[in-house]
Amino acid sequence: MPKVVNIEPTPNPDALKFVVKEPLLAKAVRSFQDFASAVGDPLGSAIFALGNVTSVFYMDRFVTVNKHHTADWAELIDPICDAIEDCRIENATTNSENNAALENDGTLQKIIDVVDSQIRPGLAGDGGGLDVISFDGKILTIAYQGACGSCPAAGTGTLQFIEGLLQHEVDPSIKVVMS
Repeated sequence: MPKVVNIEPTPNPDALKFVVKEPLLAKAVRSFQDFASAVGDPLGSAIFALGNVTSVFYMDRFVTVNKHHTADWAELIDPICDAIEDCRIENATTNSENNAALENDGTLQKIIDVVDSQIRPGLAGDGGGLDVISFDGKILTIAYQGACGSCPAAGTGTLQFIEGLLQHEVDPSIKVVMS
């Protein structure tokens, strides 16, 4: 069973990153925006059942929980740690990665490579993630996960950084939008 070894703040004041000792998932992510989407996932549904939770995101060695802005972390931290430590997770593939369903062309593959190597690690450091939703011509549609999903900076500075990096590394005409 996972053991919480640290709790880290994120740039999002309504999100905390719960770091665990052993990997929860291998090369997969799970992201839930509400209780209904977490049904069938033991960890996601257990955390949502605590109340005042607006999203759950986990991968590798961390779980990011977003709370309702009026909720108090002091009342949620211990129950969240208990839910994580009591949970048995089936190590399966992602529920949020749409890349396999996307058209697999050379430009998209270059985008995915940059996202995987330069963007996702930085977002994960802050308790977040990114899902590529679609690529249509020159427009890349993404969805933020975890702490990034409701962070005020995600729609401005972070989005501009991602777009600038992809324009520099892949194609100057790429535009990035949020779903």
